[in-house]
Amino acid sequence: MRPITATALGEIRHGFFTREGGVSTGIYASLNGGPGSKDDPEAIAENRRRIAEHLGAKMLLSLPQIHSDKVVTVREPWETERPQADAMVTDQPGIALGVLSADCAPVLFVDREAGIIGAAHSGWKGALGGVLEATIEAMLALGARRDRITAVIGPAISQRVYEVGPEFVERFLDEDRDNGRFFAGGAGDRAMFDLPGFCLARLRAAGISAEWSRHCTHSDPARFYSYRRSCQLGEEDYGRLVAAIVL
Repeated sequence: MRPITATALGEIRHGFFTREGGVSTGIYASLNGGPGSKDDPEAIAENRRRIAEHLGAKMLLSLPQIHSDKVVTVREPWETERPQADAMVTDQPGIALGVLSADCAPVLFVDREAGIIGAAHSGWKGALGGVLEATIEAMLALGARRDRITAVIGPAISQRVYEVGPEFVERFLDEDRDNGRFFAGGAGDRAMFDLPGFCLARLRAAGISAEWSRHCTHSDPARFYSYRRSCQLGEEDYGRLVAAIVL
C-alpha cells in the first residue's frame, strides 16, 4: 500500500490511495474501496479496514456520492443510514474522512492551526455546482480561516483524455464565458476538458491555497481505476479509489 501524499498538507495524516495493496481481484484488483461497486463486500470491507489502519484512524467514513454540492459536518460517526452528499468536514480526531473516485477529482482540505479537515468528491457537475466552495464554507463554520486552508486535488482524469461534446461546453459557458479557458480543441465538434484545472481555479478564486498532484487516472491502469477507461474497454464495472484525511 503506497498512497500518494502531499507536502502541502503537512503532518496531517492523509493519502490518495492507489489500487495497490488490497485483496480484491479481477477488474477490482486490488484496493477497491467502493461499497457501491459489485465487488465482494468482504473484500471491500477488508480494503477499507487496511486504509483506516494505515492512517491510524479509528474508522474510515465515506458517503453515497450524488454529484451534488451537499456537505456533511461530522461530529460523530452516523449510526443509521449514511447521508447522501459529496463532502465532509470535521474537527474530531480519529475519524478518517474519505471520498471515492475513478476519474472525478478527490480533494482534501486542512486548516492545521484550527484542527479542521475536509474531503470532497468533485466531478464536473459537483465542481460546477459549488461543492468545493460549500466545503470551504462548512470548514469556516467550524472555526477555520480562509487564509489558512490548504487544498490538494488528487489523481483525476486529465485534459488530454477527457473528451466532451458541445452541449457540455455550452453548459460551462452559460455559467461563465471565461470557463472557455478550460477547454481545448478535440476531433470534430469535440473538446477536451481540464477538470483538475477547473477545480484549481475554483479553489483559488475562493481564496485558499491549492494544488493538484498531477496524476491522471485514465492514463495509468496499474495504479488507478478509471470509469472512462472501463467503459472504453467494455468492462461491467470498475473499482473506486479512496482519498482520506484524519486528525
